Amino acid sequence: MPTHLLPGLALAASAVVVSWFMSRLGVSALLVAIVLGVIVGNAVRLPASLEPGIAFASKRLLRAGIVVLGLQLTLGDIWALGPGMIAVVIAVVTIGILSTLWIGRRLGVSPTQTLLIACGFSICGAAAVAAIDGVIDADDDEVVTAVGLVVAFGTAMIGLVPLLAGLVGLSPAQTGLWAGASIHEVAQVVAVGGSLGAAALSAAVIVKLARVLLLAPVMAVISVRRRRQGSTTGKRPPIIPLFVAGFLAMVILRSVGLVPDVVVGAASTVQTVLLSAAMFALGTGARFAAFRKLGAGPFVLAAISTVIVGAVGLTGTLLVGA
Repeated sequence: MPTHLLPGLALAASAVVVSWFMSRLGVSALLVAIVLGVIVGNAVRLPASLEPGIAFASKRLLRAGIVVLGLQLTLGDIWALGPGMIAVVIAVVTIGILSTLWIGRRLGVSPTQTLLIACGFSICGAAAVAAIDGVIDADDDEVVTAVGLVVAFGTAMIGLVPLLAGLVGLSPAQTGLWAGASIHEVAQVVAVGGSLGAAALSAAVIVKLARVLLLAPVMAVISVRRRRQGSTTGKRPPIIPLFVAGFLAMVILRSVGLVPDVVVGAASTVQTVLLSAAMFALGTGARFAAFRKLGAGPFVLAAISTVIVGAVGLTGTLLVGA
């Protein structure tokens, strides 16, 4: 590894260690990492010697983490949901993204901020935000805002989904399906499913992972659109970014049984480490002054997007859920 990367990577590694210990207390490691990055980036002026390693973490490690994320998915588990629930998952992601994009334009939220919120809330939270940033290269403060909103609204849903499910009369299994179809982060889905029993937990996680799988086609569509837009500016991003192809390759390898369970478990840890390092690096580039400029629009958009995704997920669960 080039030595000029080491100082910045060492700082990111220190943040990962802190984030990892905090995650043992039930706090999202990615959230801790990005908060640490924001604090460090605003509290001190980082020396130039750290910049190459920080940039490497925010781009290269981010994309590597998304690739490793693919090992958590199997096509067989998702197919076992049945056509009805698979259709619900597709509807959640499609309607969630398109409606959030439309509302974001009406609220005057920037296109990149709107896209980050749309994909983060409709697909898989902070990992989706990070992945989309890898394609569109949004401002750091927009990425940090999107991740923070994912954590805030997703955490609120941990208590709201079981409460509302009881009022509607959903069974534990149906509540698990709704949680998987509606809540933003995988860890948040696990928190709800785990409180309802083993069957509900399994249903919730599989539905959530089906949403994660749609990250690849969504990124491909965004990349193609940017390629067409870049045709007049001389910029030609690849039709399928390399890390998206890597993500799909990992899904296929896991699905055909070529990846042992022990490797899958280790990959989950590696994924968290890589994405935490990337979140810290992104956080160091965010400035409090930039947050003030964003205004209330992103927060309003996040609230509306949460309601839309939750409503689509609930409707689908009532129609086809067990």
